[in-house]
Amino acid sequence: MKFRSNIVPQNSGWRWTMVSLAFLATVLNYVHRLAFNYLSADGALRKLIPDDVFGYLGTAFFIAYMISNVFSGYLIDRLGARLGYMLCMAFWTTAGLVHAFARTPWQFGLCRFFLGIGEAGNWPAGLKLTSEWFPPHERSTASGIFNSGSALGAIIVPPLVAFMGIRYGWQSTFVILAIFGYIWLIVFRLIYFTPKSATPEVREKSIPPLKLLKTRFVSTFLLAKVFIEPVWYFVTFWLGRYLVDVFHWDLKKIGFYAILPFLIADAGNIVGGYFTQHIIRRGTPIPKARKIAVGLSGGIMAVALLSGPFFASSPIAALVLFGLAGFGYTSYTANCLAFPSDVVPKSSAASAWGLACIGNGLGGAIFQSLSGVTLKSVSVTHGYATAYNALFFGFGACAVIGTLILLFGMGPLVKDEKLQQYAQQANGNLAGA
Repeated sequence: MKFRSNIVPQNSGWRWTMVSLAFLATVLNYVHRLAFNYLSADGALRKLIPDDVFGYLGTAFFIAYMISNVFSGYLIDRLGARLGYMLCMAFWTTAGLVHAFARTPWQFGLCRFFLGIGEAGNWPAGLKLTSEWFPPHERSTASGIFNSGSALGAIIVPPLVAFMGIRYGWQSTFVILAIFGYIWLIVFRLIYFTPKSATPEVREKSIPPLKLLKTRFVSTFLLAKVFIEPVWYFVTFWLGRYLVDVFHWDLKKIGFYAILPFLIADAGNIVGGYFTQHIIRRGTPIPKARKIAVGLSGGIMAVALLSGPFFASSPIAALVLFGLAGFGYTSYTANCLAFPSDVVPKSSAASAWGLACIGNGLGGAIFQSLSGVTLKSVSVTHGYATAYNALFFGFGACAVIGTLILLFGMGPLVKDEKLQQYAQQANGNLAGA
């Protein structure tokens, strides 16, 4: 059974089915992304992947992530959510599968690179899906729902990978995880369709990426992401190694307890999106509501990380602080995912998000390498606890810088009239031709 574009209003019940598919895709995205991080935190892979190499492998992933964001959003705007999402899932699932056959750091580097190429498209595709199916006042909530898959994926990974890695070995773990991705592809292919009410806007001509990149909104958004996004990568990429290095946990124990910070973080997706929707209903203008929510979210991230060196004296305290930083990040993301649809024409929303996410890759590439080098050098002379405290301070400062850029550098989150006029003129010319 396959659905085509039917006359379905944007506020129909179908929209919750569609955003649920994006949610599941995001879960799988993070399962594939983080499985390697936990499998290499302890055991056979840890001997092959020391701290500095782990940081460089993270850099390979984020360089690819950055490259992919240059074109993935524009490609998804041209192809639509349905085909664009399928291509992304197929690419990153296959890249995840190939991890099972890698044997050297260089081979793992190539696997991480191709995984980054595919995974970057998930968020432009999810944003495209929510813009097709949800009205503006519901988009932060819808974005929070599908983005909460990142935290749920992070929750699932520690116990799942610990169980599968111990029982079946790391190679079989990558194979089994890939099977879930291919199952999603089949289901999405059968179910997803673009509502008739959204079809005219979705099929409009996209604004060229270079023109978008020159706008204050996209360029400032990109710069802010260079500093904010690495906070989440610190939480998700380094948590397993932190627990091994500072508290001497093994993979089995990590698998049981490491879900705590991501349970806390997952709440941020819903709370952040609902908070914004709530104050909008109470009369706060949408642009102001978005910035209030982002400011509060950034503050939570910064306070949690900067207090890490003082309060992370036990494993549970550390896990709670990681969780609060993650809560701030997911709350921020639930709101900023709605930014492009607020500012640029809907036909170019995914392009704008993809270009802004160049900052994700750039920040991730820089700070992953710096983290690995810092840990290796500082831990030799001062121990791992001191080395990780340096990272807590560094990423806390990043959260402050990125939030200030969003609040004071981006300008008002209202429709860009010049882009609207450009899009209308371009589509008028296209129709006339």
